[in-house]
Amino acid sequence: MNETMNYFMVNFLPIVAIFALFWFLLIRPQKKREKQNEQMRSTLQIADEIMTSGGIIGRIVSMKEDTLVIETGSDRSKIRIARWAVAQNLTAMENSSK
Repeated sequence: MNETMNYFMVNFLPIVAIFALFWFLLIRPQKKREKQNEQMRSTLQIADEIMTSGGIIGRIVSMKEDTLVIETGSDRSKIRIARWAVAQNLTAMENSSK
């Protein structure tokens, strides 16, 4: 019985330790970032200035459940984008830095 316990400790405990290390260094922070991004996307409002994950910057002019229409450039071109493509709310960042 004692040999079996030693075998378990020597062979499986390092695997468990590596998984715990991955959890605290990679998985947990990623889930926290995803939660923050989801909250940021859910609090978007019309007239907020945003940046998409592709680098397009524009101001929200209308919203639906899964899509946004943003206005970009000096000619006020309108683009419809998916809500998940929003990377940053520049208006919120600007207000928090004041």
